[in-house]
Amino acid sequence: MNSYNEREYQENRNMTAMKNTIAGANNNNFNKCNYIQQVTPNDLYSAYAGFIRGNMYPDLYNQYKISRPFEIEPMNEQAQLLTYVDAYCFGAHDINLYLDTHPNDRAMIELYNQYRLEYKNALNQYEKQFGPITVDSDAILTLPWAWNNSPWPWEN
Repeated sequence: MNSYNEREYQENRNMTAMKNTIAGANNNNFNKCNYIQQVTPNDLYSAYAGFIRGNMYPDLYNQYKISRPFEIEPMNEQAQLLTYVDAYCFGAHDINLYLDTHPNDRAMIELYNQYRLEYKNALNQYEKQFGPITVDSDAILTLPWAWNNSPWPWEN
């Protein structure tokens, strides 16, 4: 390339970068959330609906490019139980994040405890039927060592 073409190329490249920066700056407004100071359990998605959306709070949910969240359709009882475990674990964790900034919200503490108990119950039921999910599970306090019993979930 001669120096004129290199300069023109560089100018075009800089102009494109500037346009992308401006477009990105305008797009940042799309990602800003409508933060709510105080919520009630009635304002939240269910554990499953929050799980498939990645957010328990409808006013903070941003569907971005997905017109509708992907519905999980478990293929068997094991997958169904694992979906319950995941949904209640997610719901409890998301509410826990809210409680980090609102530690005196009694209704949300009660909902957190309800989801935590649902998670524990679903986890215990899953592990009784299908074996441990994590290596620190009480389900592996057996002889012989239960962690490596087959079949593994991906082998079914």
